[in-house]
Amino acid sequence: MFRYLTAGESHGPGLTVIVEGIPAGVLLTEQYIASQLGRRQQGYGRGGRMKIETDYAVVQGGVRLGETLGSPVAMWIENKDFANWTQAMSPAPPDGEVDRKENTRVVPGHADFPGALKYLAHDMRNVLERSSARETAARVAAGAVAMAFLDEFGIEIHSQVASIGNVNSDVSQDADWDAVENSDVRSGDPDVAQKFREAIDEAKANRTTVGGVFQVVATGVPVGLGSHIQWDRKLDGRISQAMMSINAVKGVEIGRGFENTRRPGHDIQDIVVPNRDDSRRFSRTSNEAGGIEGGMSNGEPIVTYVAIKPIATMTRPLPSVDINTGEVIEAPYHRSDVCQVPPACVVGEAMMALVLAHAMLEKFGGDHILEVKRNVAGYIDSHREFGTSV
Repeated sequence: MFRYLTAGESHGPGLTVIVEGIPAGVLLTEQYIASQLGRRQQGYGRGGRMKIETDYAVVQGGVRLGETLGSPVAMWIENKDFANWTQAMSPAPPDGEVDRKENTRVVPGHADFPGALKYLAHDMRNVLERSSARETAARVAAGAVAMAFLDEFGIEIHSQVASIGNVNSDVSQDADWDAVENSDVRSGDPDVAQKFREAIDEAKANRTTVGGVFQVVATGVPVGLGSHIQWDRKLDGRISQAMMSINAVKGVEIGRGFENTRRPGHDIQDIVVPNRDDSRRFSRTSNEAGGIEGGMSNGEPIVTYVAIKPIATMTRPLPSVDINTGEVIEAPYHRSDVCQVPPACVVGEAMMALVLAHAMLEKFGGDHILEVKRNVAGYIDSHREFGTSV
């Protein structure tokens, strides 16, 4: 069974990551994981925390001499900023009076208010430390392990920004991904990229924040991942849950789900045609469904759009209350980004990788990567035999 767990707080000693279920024999290095973590830290509109941290995942189990062992992969990411929080975030009981850096003021739109009531936390730092987007560094490290596995099958995952604020980009599943990677706002169009930066600058000048939409595309995914037979096995449902779990995400669509509701049915179905050059023996003339039909991958690129709201912490705070006294006050400001859409792209890639790795292992299984590859090859051969008359 494939699964992963993360632990740790934003200003605690660090983040722990465990990934279980990756077969033996997958090539994996700390440098590969670091390359993914570095991508998450980039992006126009990032806050001051990125000037402190240089994220690096130290592999502490499950890998030997650059290959996975089949046992759980364990990683540790140090929080450099913990040096400024050693008293307030120490796991040990206090020895005398300490500066707890207590926080009792609610930030509207943040997890601290419902979390404080749920866990009876009079100091909301107990909630906001874990609900912080700092946790996504651990997800990206876990996603890097999943990507190393997917690399063995030629499955690639890319992402780009589709909109920031009111500025939209006409993105496609066939983008110039090298150009996207070289852009600090993850846009391959220089003119659009400049408009994205201007939207971020305007939000910063107004002491507010700005959100947007990003696209995640997975190519090389075999047909038949997921299943139509139960609600919780549908691949689109699993991807949507994974994307929705990212901090501040409020909307997910597969393909152009919302846009296609405004078009007639004849215009949005993906026609199937014979194609002897395709391993499925068939191909599609379009990909309006975003690569998933009936909860199963259909062999086309999987395309997902993710809407992320403007984050809650702002230098011009909203009115708020003290959770303990009920006093009307201003919300506190915690060091944060003006816009987190570009770095959220990388988190979205990680979540896509984790879902697809799970689905691949669910269908093809195996204790060693060679066994999984044989299973995949046999499955693809069955499609060639199935379509011999095509």
